[in-house]
Amino acid sequence: MKKKKLVVLSGAGISAESGIQTFRDSDGLWENHRVEDVASPEGFARNPKMVLDFYNLRRRQLNDVFPNDAHKILADLEKKIDVFIITQNVDDLHERAGSSNVLHLHGELKKARPVNDEHKIINWETDLNIGDTDENGVQLRPHIVWFGESVPEMENAAKIASDADIFLVIGTSMQVYPAASLIHYIPENCELFIIDPHLPNSYTKSENCFQTSATEGMKLLKRRLV
Repeated sequence: MKKKKLVVLSGAGISAESGIQTFRDSDGLWENHRVEDVASPEGFARNPKMVLDFYNLRRRQLNDVFPNDAHKILADLEKKIDVFIITQNVDDLHERAGSSNVLHLHGELKKARPVNDEHKIINWETDLNIGDTDENGVQLRPHIVWFGESVPEMENAAKIASDADIFLVIGTSMQVYPAASLIHYIPENCELFIIDPHLPNSYTKSENCFQTSATEGMKLLKRRLV
């Protein structure tokens, strides 16, 4: 018998419980920086060293945080059903928890790429500095999708969503596009679940909406699915 396919769209709320700050605070700043200065091609062009230092600090912080129970439950569900995670997060907590099918829509902190090629992706675990280049001498930048840039993995994500039996939205405000549009690709007979303490229940039936933390919501959902 074919296993059911659970497709997960995860956002900053699932990583927040591990101690990773959400993308921007209520004042619109990200770690005391204007988002436009550290998450846009224009910001990188103006001050590449500041941008590289900013992501170096984010990358180093990954050494001090660990997957939480929400990440672990998603990984554990692979024993029972097929689980595909589409994440807006740039950390590696899903992978470290044991999830084997993870697609990063907005890039990854532990990867870099030359400034002239979004498809040439290099594993990068340490600090990234001015003067770090590919074999052709082209400066490397963080493999992060910045504001104003295309989302190369969006087409793959839409294909995954369109084949879901169950679709879960967890820890995301559904305010970031095109990621939020994935909900429109799921099949008509797909069961939709929401886990987020702040997201209004306008997407699915009330019993499928858990207005709780990611961890508490995953404990409740696991009982429903298994």
